Amino acid sequence: MSSLADFAVLSFDVYGTLINWEAGILEAFQSGQNSNIPSAQVLAVYHDLEKEQQTKTPDMPYSKLLSTIYPHLCERLGMSTPTSEECQRFGDSVGNWPAFPDTISALKRLSKHYKLVVLSNVDRESFVKSNVGSLEGFPFDLVITAQDVGSYKPDSRNFTYMIGAVRDKFAIEPVKILQTAQSQFHDHHPAKKAGLKSAWIERPGATMGNLEDHIYDWKFSTLERMANARENL
Repeated sequence: MSSLADFAVLSFDVYGTLINWEAGILEAFQSGQNSNIPSAQVLAVYHDLEKEQQTKTPDMPYSKLLSTIYPHLCERLGMSTPTSEECQRFGDSVGNWPAFPDTISALKRLSKHYKLVVLSNVDRESFVKSNVGSLEGFPFDLVITAQDVGSYKPDSRNFTYMIGAVRDKFAIEPVKILQTAQSQFHDHHPAKKAGLKSAWIERPGATMGNLEDHIYDWKFSTLERMANARENL
């Protein structure tokens, strides 16, 4: 096993790892529907619909994808059909999703040791809104979105693209890149296939992106604990 000190780049998933996408999705859904449906059920249906749509339309911007699946989410949950304005509002909610409480301070600490790269499944506009919002304008060293690649994780193209971009911009090879993420489905399994090691930020209570087979080289319950581990080396 290598050490956290052996890496030069952290490639971050954002929504689920740095930003609480489950809370954001639930808030956006509940603001449009007066519903007592259990949160776990809403998220399970949402996650299935998101995967289906991302496979069907890999080049669709994420905010548009959310607007597209929102009527199907409501239908599957037995809710009333939303208006086009409500669908648009659900799609636009991405930029308002909250960061986890430890995110900003941990990023600042980790930035002393690593280049910090975004490898996100959202579109450029949504990420900009998140960055100036709950991420407080944090200056990432490189930002790559699904819109830049033309596909969504777990597609191998996203990791190939990131590896190439890191090599071109920083002259850093894949052995020095550590994929840092919550989702086993979107990040850890495809990262291993791409030959990358990974740090699993297993956010307490997170459900979306979970798989029975857990792949990781390090595991932390928060990003803050990962920063602690790096500083204690």
